[in-house]
Amino acid sequence: MKAEQANRRFAADRYPSRERGEPVLLDRTDPVLYGDWSPVSPISQAQANEYEKNGYLFFEQFFSPDEVAAWKSELLRLQRYYREREAEPVIREPGSDEVRSVFAVHDDNPVFKGLAEHKRLTSVARFLLGSETYIHQSRINFKPGFSGKEFYWHSDFETWHVEDGMPAMRALSVSIALEDNNPYNGPLMVMPGSHKKFVACVGRTPEDHFKQSLRKQEYGVPDKDSLTWLAREGGIDMPVGKAGSLLVFDCNLMHGSSSNISPYPRSNVFIVYNSVENRLVTPFSGQKPRPRYIASRDGQ
Repeated sequence: MKAEQANRRFAADRYPSRERGEPVLLDRTDPVLYGDWSPVSPISQAQANEYEKNGYLFFEQFFSPDEVAAWKSELLRLQRYYREREAEPVIREPGSDEVRSVFAVHDDNPVFKGLAEHKRLTSVARFLLGSETYIHQSRINFKPGFSGKEFYWHSDFETWHVEDGMPAMRALSVSIALEDNNPYNGPLMVMPGSHKKFVACVGRTPEDHFKQSLRKQEYGVPDKDSLTWLAREGGIDMPVGKAGSLLVFDCNLMHGSSSNISPYPRSNVFIVYNSVENRLVTPFSGQKPRPRYIASRDGQ
């Protein structure tokens, strides 16, 4: 079975990154789809095949307007609350005090804890990952009108592997739109098929790099030649839709977003589900693990 093959532990680092003087494109050696599809699966067989091929699924208006209204109300409350308060899980925009992200929103916030435990989400995550899951990371990303800054192209797995010690590509992210996502307000862009290649980046990671990288990442950034090759191979998609839409994407999918210079805000909740069979080990950079609010080790 696919899941059984993936459970084997590898002593060596199969995805070395930030070790060489030049970037390298490596083949993925992990499965993409870990579950075996059946008529009782939470997604269709066509959707399962699409996820395996492209590395993502998009569901238009997955959640009801009432659900979205409750989450958006809490999101706005947190934005106001942290505008004047400092806290470790709060990341501000580069060059300003505007709130960029709030991490670990599932931990002690009952509203977003309920969202993270939503049965429609967890059933999809368990199927795609072929096991029980736990939350590796959660966060709100704010992109206010006129001032929301970009998130440069990146693979989440590269950072989670190097800086957190995630052994294999057996995790996924869900992004829930709490505002309408349009082509002009800085929506997420993805490179279909890019999850099947691993871009080994250059540059030795400094200690406590997360303090700067969450505002503006400078290490673990893919090189332009690799990004160009991936884009030419699979193209670039922009999954946009109304508030309540859901994007599910593989941990190694190349993605990013541009600045929001429109008047319209774009706020999304991200929840990362990791397989309990893919628990974190010592970071492959050899450095101390990042804080728990960025990379939970609760699954251990």
